[in-house]
Amino acid sequence: MTKVHPNAAAAAVAELRRAEFPCAGGARATEAEVLTVWRKSLLFNGNGFTVYDSKGNLVFRVDNYSTGSRGEVVLMDAAGRPLLTIRRKKLSLGDHWLIYNGEEAVNPRFAVKKHASLLHSKALARVTPCGSGAKSCLAYDIEGSYSHRCCAVYDDRRQQLAEIKRKESVHGITLGHDVFRLIVQPGLDASFAMAMVILLEQMFGSRGSLLKG
Repeated sequence: MTKVHPNAAAAAVAELRRAEFPCAGGARATEAEVLTVWRKSLLFNGNGFTVYDSKGNLVFRVDNYSTGSRGEVVLMDAAGRPLLTIRRKKLSLGDHWLIYNGEEAVNPRFAVKKHASLLHSKALARVTPCGSGAKSCLAYDIEGSYSHRCCAVYDDRRQQLAEIKRKESVHGITLGHDVFRLIVQPGLDASFAMAMVILLEQMFGSRGSLLKG
């Protein structure tokens, strides 16, 4: 089996440096952050994601059970602390989601709506800020093909801030769709970028929703 996480021993104690998440920015990196995303939960019989940095340290995890809350996905750091909660918006038309800080249930930070069109389009989803201070935050567009693991997040100035790409092994062999790269540019919070991956899986994933029940 191809080695996905080269430093699993350090993964259990690795912790993510996380900013205040003001406008999906605040990340202090000076160069692009390359993450390896594995469509697999760390927990037995779990359903979710495991995410490693370029050194093989665990940075994010998503673990959902069949007995868990319906309509909700929690993104956690390496130690299992909740970073963001993604909930399906109630009584809304179409595929519409809200992103909250931590495990909060009020004052969502962002709304994400799946692009609906009868015509062929690269547009996948639109991300807009919510609540107070929203005017100072950017809106984002997600375009490309998630099924081919080839898509990107753009701001309202058409600057590419994050990208999902197929991952190759050290021998140049392209891995399956369950293992791919998430490249996050400076200025975008990596947890926000991973939230976009979770939402794309909910909207376009071939293996079905992360949510059970």
